[in-house]
Amino acid sequence: MTAPAGRDELLAAAEALYAERGIDGVSLREINAAAGARNASAVQYHFGDRQGLLRAIVAKHRPAVESARHRLLDDCALAEPAQLRDLAGALVRPLADLLPVAGGPGYLQVVSDLVNRPRPAIDPPTVDDPADSVFRWREVVEPLLSPEAVVLHRRFAAIRFTHAELARRTRDRRGSADDLFVSDLVDLVTGLLAAPVSSETSERAERRRQARVRPMGDEA
Repeated sequence: MTAPAGRDELLAAAEALYAERGIDGVSLREINAAAGARNASAVQYHFGDRQGLLRAIVAKHRPAVESARHRLLDDCALAEPAQLRDLAGALVRPLADLLPVAGGPGYLQVVSDLVNRPRPAIDPPTVDDPADSVFRWREVVEPLLSPEAVVLHRRFAAIRFTHAELARRTRDRRGSADDLFVSDLVDLVTGLLAAPVSSETSERAERRRQARVRPMGDEA
């Protein structure tokens, strides 16, 4: 029986294919072939299934993102008062740093799937753990937002937007440097967080809130 391709080769092949075509556009058979595996069950041998492969990609790159974001949040904590653009950068830059890293674009595609779909391919890492950098980021950003923006989940919108834009960038590099793209993305996330909530949106949000708390059978 032919030995399966190595784990690292399979990871690298999956990352490259996911970066190019997204996770829905790649089969395990194609990953096996790209890795040079002569055994059709190589992915299953090393990772169990597709979900196991995706979790391995996340586990490979996430520690670097977490470490970098915590460092940036430490820097933000030294500033008085905290600057919203610096905090937007703390969300964006640790992920953007992976754009030129081997395997990084594939990771960005996977995590975009985790935050932008109601039913992602795998369960996302918990963001309710105080040790998680995104949990910490949300806590630090909240006091800088209006109460209406907090209720409307602007922080989550910023997270979704960041991941979607970085995943798009992995497929549209066009040979240009990433520094302008990253700086503009930080600007856009800052604007999303700081955007005022209109009176129309506030009124509609209040009507929705009242509808949710109205007792059953209570007529308006």
